[in-house]
Amino acid sequence: MSTPELHWFKSTYSDGNESGECIEVATTPATIHIRDSKSPHTAQLTVASSAWTSFLALVGEHL
Repeated sequence: MSTPELHWFKSTYSDGNESGECIEVATTPATIHIRDSKSPHTAQLTVASSAWTSFLALVGEHL
């Protein structure tokens, strides 16, 4: 079984970011992939979709 090609996108919050510091995200039904946009060929973080959903809910409680 082959791995599907990931389609990376930047956060809309990254628009106009002069420092160039932002992340890119790619999603699959089961996983979320996160990488540094300045170094796309280096290591990336991969988490389960359920863990990402829990993380976002927790962050939302603290904003």
